[in-house]
Amino acid sequence: MPTPEKAGAVAEISERFANASAAVITEYRGLSVKQVTELRRALGRETTYAVVKNTLTKRAAADAGVAIDDSLLVGPTAIAFVHGDPVVAAKGLRDFARSNPFLVIKGGVLDGKSLSAAEVTRIADLESREVLLAKLAGALKALPTRAAGLFQAPLSQMARLAKALEEKMPTDETPVEEPVSVEEPVPTDHESMIGNMKKVSGIEDDTSAETPSTSGDEPTETPAAPAE
Repeated sequence: MPTPEKAGAVAEISERFANASAAVITEYRGLSVKQVTELRRALGRETTYAVVKNTLTKRAAADAGVAIDDSLLVGPTAIAFVHGDPVVAAKGLRDFARSNPFLVIKGGVLDGKSLSAAEVTRIADLESREVLLAKLAGALKALPTRAAGLFQAPLSQMARLAKALEEKMPTDETPVEEPVSVEEPVPTDHESMIGNMKKVSGIEDDTSAETPSTSGDEPTETPAAPAE
């Protein structure tokens, strides 16, 4: 029959399981009291690192409805009851175990599901809740700016195009060049002046008219013979 002390210890551990979002089971064999204190300080206020007895922990886990493999409750056991971000707690345990090899992470429980040691390590490699929220806030904050840029980019391109076309079009103040008329050269010699006067008066030279020939080849008139 359990003693009141043991019953109280089981009730306390069971309550911690019920209130925790996650629990990481470790073996602390070889760690000094000073090192355990440093570990508790490194885990922060949202994680409670408690040394427990294996038999009492089995009863407490059963009372809280948490399934824990019996192989995890062997040897000197301490459990990190996480009330905050499980990623932060897993990172703290992993980093401390790197500098203090005596701390061995055996496994754990997350949202009522059992975790192996490898799964706890993978959780430690994730980004914390605060980092994810910061990235999400930054992405949401950048959405209006990106949307405005998408809408303003075509407008600015159209404005530059309109300005370029306006610069190429002639304005009202730009002098319009008149076509240069080619005038006929004014005749200066005497014959050209006469020719122009004939054209105006309608007199044309008859170049086809026959002119009397002065050639000596034509026959001359024979004198008439005297009458008898």
